[in-house]
Amino acid sequence: MTSSVRRPIVFLGTPRAGADVLQQLIAHHDVELVITQPDKRRGRGGQLIPSAVKQVAMENDIPVGHDMMSLRDLAPHPRRIGVVVAYGRIIPTDILQTCPMINIHFSLLPRWRGAAPVERAIMAGDEETGVCIMDVEPTLDTGAVHAVAKTRIEDSDTAETLTQRLSEMGSALLLEVLARTEMRAAAQSGEPTYAHKIESDERFILWNGSGTDIWRRTRALPCFAVLEGKRVGLTEVVDEPGISGVPGTITAEGVVCAENGGVRLVRVQPEGKKVMNASDWLRGLRSVQTLCFATTHTRPPISDS
Repeated sequence: MTSSVRRPIVFLGTPRAGADVLQQLIAHHDVELVITQPDKRRGRGGQLIPSAVKQVAMENDIPVGHDMMSLRDLAPHPRRIGVVVAYGRIIPTDILQTCPMINIHFSLLPRWRGAAPVERAIMAGDEETGVCIMDVEPTLDTGAVHAVAKTRIEDSDTAETLTQRLSEMGSALLLEVLARTEMRAAAQSGEPTYAHKIESDERFILWNGSGTDIWRRTRALPCFAVLEGKRVGLTEVVDEPGISGVPGTITAEGVVCAENGGVRLVRVQPEGKKVMNASDWLRGLRSVQTLCFATTHTRPPISDS
């Protein structure tokens, strides 16, 4: 159900998931202002590229700002509400007093409060996750919850596919909440866990721990390993829990041993090349029987830029 009454909306968000939600809001409500992170320089030419949210706003002739303090200048409106999706900053108390806000959070609160809930849920082996529509508070993801929708985390899910599904679920749930005559919420209950920001070191696979953990991590993050001093992106792997061997060693079939179990390489991206089938990559190696991925930090991890 969607609302027949169009609310004035202030939208705060930055990445693709936020842009998808913004598109839905534009169709049903009056989005009067978008606040997003500043343009970033990307690519070899260092060109300034607007966020995905900003691109959607510009396509729909919606004013865009990069400073949430501009919300203080809005004329009061009894039905105005702010919608926050992956904005990336804490909203100060005085802004929330000017404009109450709700947030689409991609987890089942209070599990996975924080910066990387989708990635942490996959890496932890959670069987399900979901979206919560919650009140925004100055503290991190602690607000009362208006509505919840759940989904199973499939073995085939990556952070990208799961985020897309949660974005679609969140958009529909958000419109239902905004359609309510009275927006009532319930306090979170249960033991909170925190989805800490992803560090670059977590993308560097060193073959310690279990193959299952490595498989989960490659689904959650763009990971790589190092072979003979060069990075190899682990684009797609399959869990192989029943194998044993020296950590880092590669079989002719493309199975790599971890401390416990291992993974089978399906698609890889050798340094400086495009993504390719692991079988084709292996055929081009001089002697797979003598090769072993690095098991220590032999070179610095790839940066997040």
